Amino acid sequence: MHDDRDLAATETAYVTAVAAAGGMPFVLPILDPTDAADAVEGLDAILFAGGGDIDPVLYGAVAAPEVAGVDRRRDLYELELLHAALERHHPVLGVCRGLQVINVALGGTLVQHLPDVSAVSHRDVSRAREPAHPVSVAPDNVLIELLGSTTIDVNTLHHQAVDVIGRDLVVAARAADGTVEALTSAEGRRLVGVQWHPELLTHDGVSAKLFRWLVEEACRATSVDALCTTAVETTSGANPVSLHAAVA
Repeated sequence: MHDDRDLAATETAYVTAVAAAGGMPFVLPILDPTDAADAVEGLDAILFAGGGDIDPVLYGAVAAPEVAGVDRRRDLYELELLHAALERHHPVLGVCRGLQVINVALGGTLVQHLPDVSAVSHRDVSRAREPAHPVSVAPDNVLIELLGSTTIDVNTLHHQAVDVIGRDLVVAARAADGTVEALTSAEGRRLVGVQWHPELLTHDGVSAKLFRWLVEEACRATSVDALCTTAVETTSGANPVSLHAAVA
């Protein structure tokens, strides 16, 4: 479990990464799922952040003993938020849990505990801000154009992963043991999900490209020459006004 300081540090990393890429970040509160459509109005892009495990019931499974940090209210809200963003053709970036939200929202399932299916450790908190293992990017995928390489080194902080791929999604990267490390849209939507935490690796230059992509895609939909507004969906539902003031 994370304490309040962990949550604050995590939120700061996302906000800093978006702001450094040229966006104006706002942190969305966790609202009722019926408010999701209204929440994305006025936004240019949305980032789904990391956090606790998604309730397995939402992808038709019984929870394994290792499932932790479930917040059913957040789950339902983010699933609706993802659909609302896609309906409005907003660019979307999903990070760790955010990748899993994308997959579940589109009918996919998750591996509930990776140590049950792989001998490779995918959770190395001690190296959160440094590469822990390489991932291979699939050929002819938008992620290669975005990152500029077929192999990149990433951190690894997760115990769950994508299992059955959701509809209209394609695997964009895998770890050496076959674990899905990234998904993109099969239909050309501006949608990227990664299993690692690029907000903690922006100093390496490669991971920062993900946030630049999100902001650049957001700006394509605007007609004004100004900072584009990127919503950052996080675990705590912090006040968007105060966080906006902190980065303005």
